[in-house]
Amino acid sequence: MSSARVPRRARTRMIAAVATVCALSAGALSATPLSAPAAAADDPPYTETYRPQFHFTPQKNWMNDPNGLVYYEGEYHLFYQYNPNGNSWGDMSWGHAVSKDLVHWKELPLALSHDDTEMVFSGSAVVDRNNSTGFGTRKNPPMVAIYTSHNKSTGVQAQALAYSTDRGRTWTKYDGNPVLDIGSREFRDPKVQWYEPTKSWLMTVSLSTEHKVRFYSSKNLKDWDLLSEFGPAGATGGVWECPDLFPLAVDGDKSRIKWVLVVNINPGGIAGGSAAQYFVGDFDGKKFTADDKGTYTPPAGTVTQDFEGTDFGTWTTTGTAFGAGPAAGALDGQGTVDGFDGKGLANSFHAGDGTTGTLTSPEFTVDSRYLNFKVGGGRHPHEPGTVMEQGPPPEGTVLADFEGGTYGDWTTTGDAFGSAPATGTLPDQQEVSGFLGSGLVDTYRNGDSTTGTLTSPEFTVDKKHINLLIGGGHHPAGSADPTAVELLVDGQVARSATGQDAEALNWASWDVSDLAGKKARIRIVDDNTGGWGHLNVDHIMLSDTEARPVSRETSVNLVVDGQVVRSATGSNSETLDWASFDLRPYAGKKARLQIVDMNTAGWGHILADRFTTADAPARSVPQRADWADYGKDYYAAVSWENAPGGKRYMIGWMNNWDYGGAVPTSPWRGAQSVPREMALRTVDGRTRLTSAPVDSLESLRHKSPATATGVTVTSTSKPLTVPAARGRALDIEATFSLEDAERFGLKVRTGAGGEETVIGYDTTAQELYVDRTHSGAVDFNSTFPGVQTAPLKAKNGKVRLRILVDWSSVEVFGGSGEAVITDQVFPDPAAQGVQVFAENGSVRLDRARVWHLDSYRD
Repeated sequence: MSSARVPRRARTRMIAAVATVCALSAGALSATPLSAPAAAADDPPYTETYRPQFHFTPQKNWMNDPNGLVYYEGEYHLFYQYNPNGNSWGDMSWGHAVSKDLVHWKELPLALSHDDTEMVFSGSAVVDRNNSTGFGTRKNPPMVAIYTSHNKSTGVQAQALAYSTDRGRTWTKYDGNPVLDIGSREFRDPKVQWYEPTKSWLMTVSLSTEHKVRFYSSKNLKDWDLLSEFGPAGATGGVWECPDLFPLAVDGDKSRIKWVLVVNINPGGIAGGSAAQYFVGDFDGKKFTADDKGTYTPPAGTVTQDFEGTDFGTWTTTGTAFGAGPAAGALDGQGTVDGFDGKGLANSFHAGDGTTGTLTSPEFTVDSRYLNFKVGGGRHPHEPGTVMEQGPPPEGTVLADFEGGTYGDWTTTGDAFGSAPATGTLPDQQEVSGFLGSGLVDTYRNGDSTTGTLTSPEFTVDKKHINLLIGGGHHPAGSADPTAVELLVDGQVARSATGQDAEALNWASWDVSDLAGKKARIRIVDDNTGGWGHLNVDHIMLSDTEARPVSRETSVNLVVDGQVVRSATGSNSETLDWASFDLRPYAGKKARLQIVDMNTAGWGHILADRFTTADAPARSVPQRADWADYGKDYYAAVSWENAPGGKRYMIGWMNNWDYGGAVPTSPWRGAQSVPREMALRTVDGRTRLTSAPVDSLESLRHKSPATATGVTVTSTSKPLTVPAARGRALDIEATFSLEDAERFGLKVRTGAGGEETVIGYDTTAQELYVDRTHSGAVDFNSTFPGVQTAPLKAKNGKVRLRILVDWSSVEVFGGSGEAVITDQVFPDPAAQGVQVFAENGSVRLDRARVWHLDSYRD
């Protein structure tokens, strides 16, 4: 599919249709920074540097959503989205694994394969015990997979069937496919179950871009009748995918049954990017009705700027994006703007998305706990290290500027580069910007269908940096079909860069000081014929000065001592929503607020209103929604059907589409979370979905845990000194008694150079948090490092945590399992320490028990 033949917003929908399997395509990913670590691909299988030990991963290749979760004849079946041909997204098929206990998994051969006409997107599986389909017999009932068939030629998504009569080992696609086709490109991920009251099959399926879930009924899995729709509701900042509907008893009382509707969303999740949202309500056999959660009132405070005047008052502007004063709503050419208060707001859509500028407050002294405000517009976060304006290139030696109408002594293969450099935007391509002079490399020749390489003559690395301008597709070096610029030293790729799925070129810089004196070549590679399968490159140079990329943000920033210390962006929506900055770390400091629009592409504008100082944070719609997990890495969560004892077990893809294709693992990419037992509990007067690791995980524990009791820590961090309280694969149970510390908790995977993953509790905000800012390899994507939080109230003055640490992840279960945070981490293998900490006061660790966990393959 071309990335540049349709308007941007329409193209975004196309990308979602073509490359979404409960997730956006690589179009949702940012560029891979140049220092991404190389994976240990030569290690024996399952011992590679970041290979999970008790989370399921395929031996090789790409995996994402769990599919077809069903229990049959003593086996839990885990199917999953799988690329049999590489470790990047593509050729979507169903991989397959089975387990007798949800812990020890056996990978089986490919189950459902893509073919020339379709890719096999997400779905579910059932045991057709009454042989309603006629695919088996009552004595040997068939397993039936209900999946989304993505038509490769039309992009239409329809629901289709496949069946197995040998316990899922071999499969046959139904000749009558598809069985449910509404002609939509955004209709996917059917979850099917037997609904006993009507003795019929019930399908829950997503209308993704409409933020709706549909319910259908069938007697034979082949003929379906529409029952009802649910939505939009809750968080709607991205597409809705992978729905699931199931009943649970509240607090174990089987006379109080409520229904849970899980709706996965990407982007727009609670931690950014992908996440699993849920609703609690009632289902009457036809319609799901969510419980009414009431209206939201933000914390009271002092309004410092509400944009109700005729001008910006003491706030100052640069550029033209914000106009001469506040807007009264939508501007010319803009969709309906809502969610702001009063009559005015800051709106940078003056003359459309093509304008840029800033709006800056006077300096003020931070004397409040929180700053609450409303924000909308484009989702273009602030990225550290960027500059507001592209000045002249640093001084140095230009290796190629692609001026003069030829490639000079550079050599080409294939047809992606044409016979000469491009002079700007090519036919059917979106506008290309950010290059210097009148020439550049642009491989959008005949669209994305062409491939090839362009290689420089040999040169000597004699300066500290190599700088280059790059744009185009995000397909990193090392992926199956890269669009990348590579530095070759001794024939090996020593550095690489890729685009950000945007036509605008921006600076990338490699620190090559360790390669001084080496002979090298630059190779530009376009091996991709899919969406964004092209690359734009210009002005490659050696320099002793690092070129800093130009900001593309649409954001609201808090600036302290000249540095951006807090930032918020929109969600590609014209509806403003609450955001909040925690000001406590900056008490007494001088600060400014700056509203920034440096983006000229789609959704290249920012909306802001109602800046208010307060003692408590305001909560956005996503923060007020309910989430099965508050981490960055729990998506496409669905549950098993037919589990013994009426149990409800759930699993999610342990990754995020913000960076899913860039995580530094090889030869596999993608892991599943630990399966979790789900329950409904009354927490703080509300019915909440809770989760806990399946009991059988304890079978991997070493018999004797390391135990620490009665440890008081005051304003410091210190190692757990008990023997064996360190490692890469751990199961930790810890109970803390609150004293006067503002924050406290445990640090895991600590090591040399300050590596640590912080698992803490904030007593003021009453939040559980995971900080992976210094967790090891974090620079492969700008959205990866950061802090994830989940609301959690202490109970009887105590905070209880269950922490699962694997070679490349942490899963934290707080309280009764109502606060869960799942995050990938990529630490140095030597970082194995565990520490207890307290900030600004004391905390008592009543007891911690630390078990080492074996691999499920042992």
